[in-house]
Formats: sequence, C-alpha cells, structure tokens
Amino acid sequence: MPSFDIVCKPDLVELRNANDQANKEIANRFDFKGSDARVELKELELTAYADSEFQLGQVRDLLLAKLARRNVDVRFVDLGGKVEKIGGDKVRQVFKVRSGIEQALAKRIVQTIKEAKLKVTASIQGDMVRVAGAKRDLLQEAIALVRANVKDLPLAFENFRD
Repeated sequence: MPSFDIVCKPDLVELRNANDQANKEIANRFDFKGSDARVELKELELTAYADSEFQLGQVRDLLLAKLARRNVDVRFVDLGGKVEKIGGDKVRQVFKVRSGIEQALAKRIVQTIKEAKLKVTASIQGDMVRVAGAKRDLLQEAIALVRANVKDLPLAFENFRD
C-alpha cells in the first residue's frame, strides 16, 4: 500500500554553517568591533548575545540572512524568545529551532485530510504524520492539500513508498 510521511526537520549541517558564517561576519564588521556580539548553537537552540538591544536586533537580522542564504527556511526558527539582561548592559535572546510536528498541528493535518474526503488514511506517529492510500494519485492530492493548508511550518514529505 503506497504511503509517505509528513515531517518537519531542519538541515542541521546547514544550520551550523549559517551560524558559523554569521559569527565570522560579526567578528569582521566595524560596528561590532570591541563588542561581545555572537551567536551560539547548542542542540536545537540558537542563543544571540550582544551589548545592547539594538545590536541584538542586528545580530538576529544577520543570522536570518545567513539562514536564508544557506537555504534553511527561517520558519524553523522561533523568534518568540524574550530579551534577557545578563549583567551590565549585555543582553541575550534564545531562539528555538523547530523540529518535529507538534500534536496540535498533526491533529489539524489529519482533520484536514479527513474533511477533504480523500480515500487515504492519515495517522499520527510520534512527531510525524503518515498518510497511506490505495493509489499514488490520491497521495499526491493529499500532498497538494497539506501544502495549501499549512503555511506556518516548513513541512517535508519523505519515505514515499509504492
């Protein structure tokens, strides 16, 4: 029975490369000379450090530009972290890197597929959604339906099996 998986996972190598490029540019830029501005990557978490909130905004913009240049979708980065003071006038902000489909979104994807009355079955399997159907054309319709309805997260369609 043909099936495929709907997943959300960033390219960690490109994420690390974008982080390294952003740090190199910060080290070379004149407006960051003598400052403690940098971006650190740990697991699935980016932490931006700077001397002021203005510089922190510049570091964030620089990081997002490097991610876009490395073909890493910026929707993977959750920019909702709050700015924290860490002593003196230094600040930091933590950005989570999204990986995996959250339960609420997975339920919404399954519900969307069911409401479309396609002859496929969608099931939640951990942090991904598996869609199975009798024909390849039905699965392609399901892919088009999910792409049209889910815009807030970069989804990938993997393990297409006949």
